[in-house]
Formats: sequence, structure tokens, C-alpha cells
Amino acid sequence: MSKIFTITEGLENMGALRTGGQGSVYKGRRIGPIITAVKLLPTPIQSENEKDKNYRNFLNEVNKLKKVNEEPNPNVVKILNSGITDSGSFPFIEMEFIEGPDLCELISTPNDKIFTLKQIVKLADQLACALAHCHKFGVNHGDVKSNNVKFNVHTGNYVLLDFGLSIMSDEQRRTSIRHAGAIEFMAPEQNEGKMLPQTDIYSYGVILFELLTGSVPFPLQDSGETSRNTVMVAHMESPVPDILELRKNNIPASWSASQKAQEVGVPQWLIDITYKCLEKLPENRFADGTQLHDAILQSSLGNMHENEAVSTETSAEPAYAITVQPGENENQPDQSNMISMSKPVFALLMLLLVGCMSYSVYALFNKPVMKSETTVVPIIDTAVKVENENSVNTANDFYDKKKRMTDSIIKSTIKKDLEKAKEQNPYEPDTTLVDTTEDEPES
Repeated sequence: MSKIFTITEGLENMGALRTGGQGSVYKGRRIGPIITAVKLLPTPIQSENEKDKNYRNFLNEVNKLKKVNEEPNPNVVKILNSGITDSGSFPFIEMEFIEGPDLCELISTPNDKIFTLKQIVKLADQLACALAHCHKFGVNHGDVKSNNVKFNVHTGNYVLLDFGLSIMSDEQRRTSIRHAGAIEFMAPEQNEGKMLPQTDIYSYGVILFELLTGSVPFPLQDSGETSRNTVMVAHMESPVPDILELRKNNIPASWSASQKAQEVGVPQWLIDITYKCLEKLPENRFADGTQLHDAILQSSLGNMHENEAVSTETSAEPAYAITVQPGENENQPDQSNMISMSKPVFALLMLLLVGCMSYSVYALFNKPVMKSETTVVPIIDTAVKVENENSVNTANDFYDKKKRMTDSIIKSTIKKDLEKAKEQNPYEPDTTLVDTTEDEPES
């Protein structure tokens, strides 16, 4: 392939990849096997002197891009080199070449017009991560759109490309947007040449809307100036169309009935984030990529935990029936009496069980030994009790014997007195009956 022109020494031009209002992207090859992508800006720099405003702005923005790459991010293209072409004096940025299709190609025929929810959540997370990384270093991309996001076939990641607009001056940016920019992805404030972190957030929302519905919110009917102005006004004034309605209408006919039913149920958090990104005023959107990425992580994780809680606390009817053929799964256990639970709950129960078992084993082997005095206490108490009972019985027997002896002595004395009185007066009748029977003392 013949060279169109020389980029710089040691960097071969292998032909144009894409041409647009913000410049052209060429496939470049360094001396050796390394393949790169080279972004050429359309406005030449006449003097490579820091007194030249355009050259100074170019250097400032390139230095920002270099800072972005000082901390590698798998979702941001690597900037390898920058400078001024040997012929034409055009500023250029040399980037790594990402092999794979861009989003625009992924939603074009023969592919499906819309992404699945799983694909959308993955892209939403990775593209927000890329914006958060850029905004952290003060770099606003300014040209986030479908064909500036590529799918890396080697890593499986989505990668944000083409920082050409970010290194243009304000005047160059306004001119480029007015005549050749991708007006369908541009935020309302870009009509005035402004480029804020919230500008990238708006364009991000347009990409999510496109992947959810199969179309951008305000499509461009043709390349004429009237159509461009119509879209520009719509971004500033018209309400964003209904996402769910458009998604239902553009569901691919090739999808199965169960997949269609599943893919129509877009999570509310994803819809809310998309609409917030597409707010007309910058202050009503997410402040920057970091805030956007945090919102996506919190919402997606919260939705996952909520689904786990619902699955463990309620028993919903299955969305479809499974027919089991005769003889199939005969050896499977009856699951009618089984309890299902989420993995976190099961892990917690297992930890409690292991803890109880550990405490039981510890208590068993560390039980205190009873002293010998304690074991003989009941024996001592019993002996004392028996001895006390014997003492009481002996005392009772002694008391009874003493009483009987006393009674016998009294009776004997009375008998003797009566006999003595009778002897003294034998003719007086005896009217006193006395029991003179002596009690025999018990042995």
C-alpha cells in the first residue's frame, strides 16, 4: 500500500480507518510488528512554538491524556505518542489499535438491533468506569458515541477511543460540532461550544438509550442542515421518548418467547439512570463519571440483594413449566418438602452450627473436676440423720419406763396407807376403790 503522506519518522500510514469532522483516524504501523491507530486533527499548527496558542493548547491537552495513561485502565485506550506530522503540520495522537467491532457495528445487520440486558449492564459498568477514570484526571472526552466505543475481542472489554475532540480549542470544537459532529449524541450545552464532565454523561445516556431501544432518542433523518438543526432543538426542548415502549416494539423476532418476556423487564434502576443522564440541564445529571459509576454499582448490587431476599422469603410460581419424560429423574429426591435458601443465609447457618459444635467440644474437655469432699457429703448427712433418729427413740423409751415406775410407786404408797387406816378402824366401811395392780416394768 502506498503512503498517502508521511506522519512522522518511523510511523507508516497504512490507510484511513474513519474520517469525520473532528479529524481522520488512520491505521499506522511503527517500524516493527506493532499496529497502532493515529488520530489526525484537521487544523494544522503553523508554528511549533509555545507562544502559539493552538500549539500550547494542544500540548496541555496531550499532557492530560498522558496522565490518564499513567494509571492504566482496561476500558480506556492507551495513548502511545503525539506530535506534529512532518508533512502538513497536522497535530496527531497515536493510540493502541483495538481489534474488534465498535458499538455501531454490533447493533447493525446482521446483528440484533438491541442489546440483551446482560450485555447492557456490562457495557454500562465499563463505559462509566472509563469516564470516571478520565474525569479523575480532568479530561473530558467530548465525543462519546457508538463508534468511539469498541469491543476488544482479545480481552472481552469495551474500550473508549478517540480523544481528538478533547485536545481541540474551543473555537475548533464549535466549528467541528456545527458542521460534522455526531449531533445525535451531543448534549444541549455543546451547541455553545461547552464541554463539561456532564457533557460526557449526556452522551453516555444516549448510548444506553440506543442499546435499550434500538434507536437514539432523537434520530437524524438526513445529513442536511435542517435535520441537524431539528435534532439540536430536540435535545434542548423535546422530552425523551418512552424506553420500555420502544424496546417492546424492537424486540428481535428471532428471540424465543421466554427470552422476549425476560428482556422486556428492564430494571427500574437502569431506566432511572438513563433518564437522569439525559436531563436537559447539566446540573440535573450526574456530576461526573465517578458519581455515575457509583450509582450503577450501588443500584445493580442493591437489585441483586433484593432479588435474593424475595427468592428466600416468598415462593413465586415458575414462569414456565418443565415436562419430565417417563423414567426421567426417577432417582431424584422429592423436593416438595425441601427448603431453599440463598448462599449467604446457608453460609451463616453453617457458621453458627460450627460455632456451637466447637463450644460443646471445648466445654467437654475443660469441665472442672469435683473434689472428694463434695462426693462424701451425702454420706455424712445420712449418718448424722440416722444417729439423731436413734437418740430420739432411746429418749422416748426412757421417758416411758420412768413414767411407769412413778405410777407404780404412787399406787403402792396409796395401798399401804389404806391398809394402815383399815387396821386402825376395822368397822368403818371402805368406799374407796383403788387400782392396786402394779404395772410390770417393761424390760
